[in-house]
Amino acid sequence: MTTDDAIIEKLQETFLDARRHQLETLTAILERNGGVSYLQPFLGGYDAPIDAATFRRAVPLSCYNDYADHINKIADGVLLDDHDQPRLSVDPLVCFFYSSGTSSMKPKLLPYFDSKSGRAASSLAHQGTAAILRRLFQPRSSSNKVLGFIYGGNVTQTKGGFKAMAATAFPLYNNNANASRFLSVYVSPKEVILGSNINQQMYCHLLCGLRHFELIDGISAPYAAGLIKAFGLLETSWEKLSEDLENGIPNSDITDVAMRESVITVLGGPCRDLSQRVRLICEERTWGGIVRKLWPNICYVKSVTTGSMLQYYQKLKYYAGDIPIVGGNYFASECCVAINLDLLQPPELTRYVILPTAAYFEFLPFDIERSCVRDERTVDLSSLEIGKTYELVVTTYRGFYRLRLGDIVKVVGFHQTSPEVEFVMRAPKSSAEIITEKDLISAMKSLDELAAEIVEFASFFDLESEPKQLKIFVEVKDELTFLQNDEFTVSVDALRKCCYVLEDFLGGIYQVMKARGELGPLLVSIVRSGSFHWLLEEAVRNGAPAGQYKPPKIIRNRKVVDFLVTSAVLSLEVNSSHI
Repeated sequence: MTTDDAIIEKLQETFLDARRHQLETLTAILERNGGVSYLQPFLGGYDAPIDAATFRRAVPLSCYNDYADHINKIADGVLLDDHDQPRLSVDPLVCFFYSSGTSSMKPKLLPYFDSKSGRAASSLAHQGTAAILRRLFQPRSSSNKVLGFIYGGNVTQTKGGFKAMAATAFPLYNNNANASRFLSVYVSPKEVILGSNINQQMYCHLLCGLRHFELIDGISAPYAAGLIKAFGLLETSWEKLSEDLENGIPNSDITDVAMRESVITVLGGPCRDLSQRVRLICEERTWGGIVRKLWPNICYVKSVTTGSMLQYYQKLKYYAGDIPIVGGNYFASECCVAINLDLLQPPELTRYVILPTAAYFEFLPFDIERSCVRDERTVDLSSLEIGKTYELVVTTYRGFYRLRLGDIVKVVGFHQTSPEVEFVMRAPKSSAEIITEKDLISAMKSLDELAAEIVEFASFFDLESEPKQLKIFVEVKDELTFLQNDEFTVSVDALRKCCYVLEDFLGGIYQVMKARGELGPLLVSIVRSGSFHWLLEEAVRNGAPAGQYKPPKIIRNRKVVDFLVTSAVLSLEVNSSHI
C-alpha cells in the first residue's frame, strides 16, 4: 500500500516541470482522441502529431452547447457518427454525471469516459488530498468516522441505457470494493446517502452523527452552504432529534422506507442517555461552538469556502468555534483543476495549485473592471502573469476540447513551476449582466446595519422593465420578527438606509449605467423564510445533485424570479437621486 508521504511526493513531482507535463498531457489526449467526430472538422487536415500551437489555432473555444448534440445522441445510445467515428472519445462510456445546474434549475449531462490517463490523474489528486488531510489530522483509530453531509441523489437511466447520477454517488455504483471503502469513512449508512429526499437525508445524517458522536473525527460537505443548512436544521430540530434518540427510531417525518430502516439499525435501540446529553447541550440555545459541544473528539470541519461560498464562512466559524475549518479543492465536474496544499488557510488566503497532469489548461485574459474577456487569444500555463485575472479553458481526457469553464481566477504566485490561483468568481454569461457574483457578495457585506441576520440573497437584472431594473432578493432569519408591527417602521427605515449604501458597492458597470440614466431604481425585496430552500428543492426535483448545489447569486431563470417575487413580504425601490 502506498504511503501518504509517497503520494504527496508524487503529487509534488508534477509541479516541478509543469510546462512539460502540460505538453505531454495534450499530446496524450490528441493521440488518443484526435480523430473523434467533434475534432475532425478542425484537425482533419493536419498530420499527427499535432502541436499545442496548431491545436489552439485550429480548434475554436467551446461551451457546453457545442457538445449538446453529441451528448444527447450518446445518451440515446448513438455512440458513433455517420462515418462510424466515436463522437467525443474513443474510451468506453461508463455513465453520465449531472452538473450542479444552479442557474438553469436543470442540470447538464456530462459523459464519463473511462480514460486510463484521466483516471490516474484524478486518482492522484484525490489521494493527495486525503494524504494531506491525514498529515494534518492523524485519525485516532480505524473506527473513527466522518459526519458527511453528502447526497447521492436519484440515479436515472438514459434512453440508451446509461446511468446518470451525481458524481458523489459514483463510488457506490462503481464496484463493491470501492463502495465499501467509500462507506467505511462515513457514519451514515448507504441508504441515507442515496435517499430520495434531501430534508430527510440531512436530518438522518444528523441523527446518525449524534448517535455515534464519540467516533466523529470530522464534519464535511462539498460546499459551505450545505453545512450551514445542516447546522440550521440542528437549531430547529434538536428536540425531535433528542426524542428519536430516546425512542431508538426516527419520527414519522422520515418516510423513505430504506433510509428509515437503515437508521433504526444505526441507532440500535433506545439511547436515553444520549438523548439527555443532546437536550442538556441544545436547550441552552447557545449555538456558537456547538460543534465541539456535541462532538468533543472532532478535529476539523471541511468544505469549500471560496467564491460564492465566502458569504457562509463567518457563520460556519460561529458554529465551529475553536475547530479548524479546512478548505476544499478546486475540482470541477469536467476535471480536477487545482489542489489546495495549505488546507488551513481562510478563504481570502486560499490558493489552489494547478494540476498540470489533470487536463490541458489555457487562460483567457479577463478584465475584472469591465467584467469581460480582454482578448479571445489564450495564453498557456507558462505565460501567466502574477496579479492578472483569467478565465479558465480546459481540454480533458474525457471528451471536452478547449471548453470555457466559466470560472475566473487570479494568478497569485507559483508553486515550483505550476501557477497558484485564487478563485475569483463565475464569469458573466453575457455582456448584458451589469453586476457579478463578486460585486453582489461584496455589496451585501455593507448591510451591517440591517437589524436581521441575512440568510441568503440573489439578484436579477430585468431587461424587460422600462427602464431596466436590478432586483435583489434577500432572505433574513425570522423575517416575521423583523417585520412585526411595533418594529416595522424601524425595520423599513434601516432597510432603506442599508439599500442606499448597497448601491454604492454594486460595481463599476452598474454605477456607469445608473449615472447615464439607463437604470430604474434598485428594487430590494425581503422574501419569506425558506424561499431559497425551495430553490434547492426545485433544482433537485429537476435532477440537480443536492450535494453539488450552489445557491445562485445571479439569477437567469424567469421561473425562479417569479417565485421570489411572489414570496416577497416587503419590497423597497431605492433611488439614490432621492437621498
